[in-house]
Amino acid sequence: KGKCPEDGWDESTIELFLHELAIMDSNNFLGNCGVGEREGRVVSGLVARRHYRLIHGIGRSGDISAVQPKAAGSSLLNKLTNSVVLDVIRLAGVRTVSSCFVVPMATGMSLTLCFLTLRHRRPKAKYIIWPRIDQKSCFKSMITAGFEPVVIENVLEGDELRTNLEAVEAKIKDLGAENILCVHSTTSCFAPRVPDRLEELAVICANYDIPHIVNNAYGVQSSKCMHLIQQGARVGRIDAFVQSLDKNFMVPVGGAIIAGFNESFIQEISKMYPGRASASPSLDVLITLLTLGTSGYKKLLKERKEMFLYLSSELKKLAENHNERLLDTPHNPISLAMSLKNLDETNDAAVTQLGSMLFTRQVSGARVVPCGSVQTVNNYTFKGFMSHANDYPCAYLNAASAIGIKKQDVDVFLKRLDKCLKTFKKEAKQEKSINEISNANAVTEQLED
Repeated sequence: KGKCPEDGWDESTIELFLHELAIMDSNNFLGNCGVGEREGRVVSGLVARRHYRLIHGIGRSGDISAVQPKAAGSSLLNKLTNSVVLDVIRLAGVRTVSSCFVVPMATGMSLTLCFLTLRHRRPKAKYIIWPRIDQKSCFKSMITAGFEPVVIENVLEGDELRTNLEAVEAKIKDLGAENILCVHSTTSCFAPRVPDRLEELAVICANYDIPHIVNNAYGVQSSKCMHLIQQGARVGRIDAFVQSLDKNFMVPVGGAIIAGFNESFIQEISKMYPGRASASPSLDVLITLLTLGTSGYKKLLKERKEMFLYLSSELKKLAENHNERLLDTPHNPISLAMSLKNLDETNDAAVTQLGSMLFTRQVSGARVVPCGSVQTVNNYTFKGFMSHANDYPCAYLNAASAIGIKKQDVDVFLKRLDKCLKTFKKEAKQEKSINEISNANAVTEQLED
């Protein structure tokens, strides 16, 4: 039926299944005689085994989703993977999604493919409206496609950075709807940035007849992000949404899913991909989903939510112990931020130093964001880069509860962060004592004189 099984399969069953697919490819026929330039020849047995002898890749030269006559097994693998992934996207909350396909490129290049496809529909358009998010690949995806990003600064509401809808609409009127390729919005992001107001943006796009592409990089794991996409498509316009395979399904980096609500448009994107493609991302995600089954994936989603609440409560306690606070970002369901105001006031370099200390103590993924850093990306200069705003009120530290995180990860992170912050406190006290002694000595010398 092309659906993800409810209960996962054991490894032997999966391997048997993959071997059955592989023997349907011509390079594995016993009597095959290949006289073409691409015959699935692999000189290393180790490489052949690594790919389960599925060597031909997926698609044909004109369409990544097309069937290859001499690679029936690889073609079937491709069709099944897309079908199973579509089933899981519906399970995760976007129930009316009509089509999707796995593409062997990470999220940034997959977004570029979407923009290039829209170019044929809107040949006069040169601008992309982009509510600011300080992440390089999604910004460069627009530059690589040859378009001019129009950066919309976020609005500070409490601690949260939210979409400036008035600025979006004003810019559409200023540039002219026909000159805008699309609105490029974001769901999953680092706090204090929160998901864009997708429903309102979708309505604006529908009203002005402008396409809408959503960067849903690690949003499949969040029911809130998926709900926003579902609602946006229901009340307005969302043409495609793109998500990473490694961030949502715990497979190696190098694949993404392009999905949407209009099957013909998604097929149009797949036909834009030039040439055949590697089957590795499709193979990895199919193996993973067959191993988990829907019950296993639902369990991971549930555990992630529980860990988010645990991380939130424990990080809040730690922050208060160090006279800091957990920033109030209720609209961000994955990422959290803790202020580093006292650290920043003590020493300008201390915030960056904290990041280095955590990394050398084997804490990966945590980000420290100082105030006022400036970065130039493709000739565009961003003030306050990484904080998603020109002047965010304080420096802060990010931590995320992403799929696959365990309680042990949270506990070890908090313990090491606490130790690092205590080290800074101790050094600050020592420096204060030294300064006091120096001042006292100076006064004594003056009195003696």
